[in-house]
Amino acid sequence: MAFLSMRATTQQSQVMSPRLQHAVRLLQMSSQDFEQTVTDCLGSNPFLEQDDEGSLLQGGLAALVAPAAAGAALHAEPSASAPEPAGGPELPEPAAPADGDAWDLGSPASPSRGERDDLSACDFLVEAPTLNAHLHGQLNLLPLGARDMALAKAVVESLDDDGYLRSDPAELAAWTGLDEPASGEEIRIAVCRVQSLDPAGVGARTVQECLALQAREVPCAAQRALIEAIVGEHLKLLASRDVEALARATGRPAAEVAAACARIRRFEPRPGWRHNAPPVQYVTPDVIARRVRGRWVAQLNPEVVPRVRLDRTMATLFRHDAGGASPAMASHLQEARWTLRNVEQRFTTIVGVAQAILDRQHHFLDYGEMAMKPLGLSEIAEAVGAHESTVSRATSNKYLATPAGVFELKHFFSRAMVMPNGNHCSSIAIRGLLRDLIAEEPPDHPLSDTALMTLLARQGLNVARRTVTKYRQSLKIQPAAQRRAAA
Repeated sequence: MAFLSMRATTQQSQVMSPRLQHAVRLLQMSSQDFEQTVTDCLGSNPFLEQDDEGSLLQGGLAALVAPAAAGAALHAEPSASAPEPAGGPELPEPAAPADGDAWDLGSPASPSRGERDDLSACDFLVEAPTLNAHLHGQLNLLPLGARDMALAKAVVESLDDDGYLRSDPAELAAWTGLDEPASGEEIRIAVCRVQSLDPAGVGARTVQECLALQAREVPCAAQRALIEAIVGEHLKLLASRDVEALARATGRPAAEVAAACARIRRFEPRPGWRHNAPPVQYVTPDVIARRVRGRWVAQLNPEVVPRVRLDRTMATLFRHDAGGASPAMASHLQEARWTLRNVEQRFTTIVGVAQAILDRQHHFLDYGEMAMKPLGLSEIAEAVGAHESTVSRATSNKYLATPAGVFELKHFFSRAMVMPNGNHCSSIAIRGLLRDLIAEEPPDHPLSDTALMTLLARQGLNVARRTVTKYRQSLKIQPAAQRRAAA
């Protein structure tokens, strides 16, 4: 009997393991990937149908979307027929919001995506043309002969993503496909013709040439001549921001040289990147933080919930007519039920983890980054009754909308730094304080890393200078010398 029991347990583990692995993968997905996965299931499973009424939002996930209106459900005992989803605690019932005490990102009762027929402004956005298409369009407007047009288009096709011409002119002349090979003068003219196109600086061979091409666009003749002299003869001094040395080298007043350098810094060293930049990936928050009677409550964003439900008509017909005689259809029905259960379990886990984070980091929402507390995965895992790996998956690529902005849930985790007085401080709080100190520094006397270390020590935060440097670099803030030169 013991052997049979162990064998049965092993067989059950082998059957359940793929499902559990699939649930883990679904939990780790971003909202966009998860919605696409559910949409794929909707197209391949006959027992799933498009849900334009938001049944999930009105049923199992209603308490997560609007807990203030469904507080009783949060404390209700789980029914025997519907097992409690694992991975997240029940949320406490918040009191009804007072007037002006709730921050709203949109009413949960707003029409669902399936019910809206209107178009948003994003539907009218036109995709920006690539650099090659942009340049070819300009060439097509020029009165060029067939040979000149072919050579100019060959130059355009030889540009890299930054807009630079890296190919050798001899190689360019070889593969143009003309009956008579192009001469060096014809290639030079074709390159100059492309360099005259928009954006300024395109078709350059070097950064120096790129800046020189953009200098032609400066309207003031005197400043244009000074910029061309700096770019053409004193590029190293320009890179070192040595205004005094540039003034001596060019024989011009330091004020004029500083203005010319400031103009050069507005040039684009990679003129093609704007046209070849990857499309902007917009983030849809999974959870919304709302303040209800002085307490921050995590609510599920209804926009991330897939509109899918079980086709009960198909399920009823299958049970009565097929009688389970079709293993393939029975498998589809079981998969449909598991899909809906995974949807609920995923969002229950995410909202539960987000609520546990809000309970421990509510001062961040009230006072900013300097109020961020040290927080580890283990603390949240213990609070929600889940494994640390589950918390890690539930916070990866999941976003929380707050009045201070949209943050990835992982943003709220940071290691503790022990201060000399025994207190613990979050590294995120120290970075926030550094940002504020640098923002308030005198422009003509920026704070060095040593000075920043001293100011932090006065506030009881003994941080090594190398740590200050590391945090400053992570904030993408330049050193004091470069901040002074840019002032």
